[in-house]
Amino acid sequence: MRRSSLVAAALLVPVWLTAAAAADKKAKKAAPVPESQKRIVIDTSNLVWPQPPELARIRFLDMYTGEKYDPKILEKQKNPKKSWKDVLAGGQSDAEKNIKVPFQFLRVYGVTADSKGNIYAADQAVGAVFVIDPVTKEAELIANGKNARFGLINGLAMDDNDRLFVSDSKLRHVVVFNAKHQQEAIVGTGVLADPGGMAIDRENRFLYIVDTAKDQVLVFDADNYKLLRTIGTTGKKHTLTDPGNFSLPTNVAVDKDGNLFVTDTLNNRVEVFDAEGNFISEFGKAGDGPGHFARPKGIAVDCDGHIWVDREGCLLIYFGEQGPYPGQFQAAYGIAIDQHNRVIVSEQFPGRVQTFQYVTDAQADDARKKGTQPEQFPGKAPAKEIAPVNAQSSAAHAPR
Repeated sequence: MRRSSLVAAALLVPVWLTAAAAADKKAKKAAPVPESQKRIVIDTSNLVWPQPPELARIRFLDMYTGEKYDPKILEKQKNPKKSWKDVLAGGQSDAEKNIKVPFQFLRVYGVTADSKGNIYAADQAVGAVFVIDPVTKEAELIANGKNARFGLINGLAMDDNDRLFVSDSKLRHVVVFNAKHQQEAIVGTGVLADPGGMAIDRENRFLYIVDTAKDQVLVFDADNYKLLRTIGTTGKKHTLTDPGNFSLPTNVAVDKDGNLFVTDTLNNRVEVFDAEGNFISEFGKAGDGPGHFARPKGIAVDCDGHIWVDREGCLLIYFGEQGPYPGQFQAAYGIAIDQHNRVIVSEQFPGRVQTFQYVTDAQADDARKKGTQPEQFPGKAPAKEIAPVNAQSSAAHAPR
């Protein structure tokens, strides 16, 4: 497969004012708007990678920060009236007690999606898995103390029956929920030390769980949860560098042929195994240029077999840059790709989840033949090969 890469164009950030300054009834002119009340608005309608006139392959879809939040609700209750009893007691007014503050993302790790298109994000600081409807933007929480007992949740995985798997590095096990978000099983008790990223081979019925502390990937039967085998050598205190072993592995992904991809974080590489656990190959090394990684973590494989990693690699397409705006990333961690070719990326600073639409190879070939942009994207552009350039950081995917 040819190797090529692109650097995303810089974002244009128009600024407009959302709230009028408080007007003095006696003054003829309005007071200037404070900086804290200014709102940044970004036009994301044409936020694609690469930018026209090249053939676009990735488009920004949306960004989520937690439960739906309307700042006007809190503004109305900014100075609620208190009874003299509340004032003397130093307590809250009835209005303050009735304010429901929505939960927002704080430290997001694993992400996944179900067959209905709902997005799942594990927030370790909140202690809950957010379930977001991308249409209504409403969020449901699978929360500690309500739906299950959580310690430090980390990775997420979803099977073909919409069973949700949640790894817990503090409680050292994986909790399984059915499609109604009811707990139905616990996996790995007494075996796992620090479970992290997970992946499910739906054809071979394997559940892969990364154990970062053990430097291993544990393979379970995805239906009866029996431990089948382990990949990697444990007990070497993250010092192994030879092929087939790991040093602080973080996440895993499976392709349609059953091959397993593991981010070997301290060794700055991705290792590839077959469905029987035999080592096939590896790619990546420490550095900041093409073909290099810097502590790779999140990993996913799309329907065309392209490997997506949350750090720079030997790039087919590079997208994103450092920053807080849509299409930019800060501490990207988890990556998942659903059946609709949506790319879901979690970030820890700030806590948020972004989604992107991937244009498949078949869709891109069809657009090239027509001499247009893919149907998912606006505008037209002549198709042409992409010349390799030196990409820098954030989110990328690499060819096998």
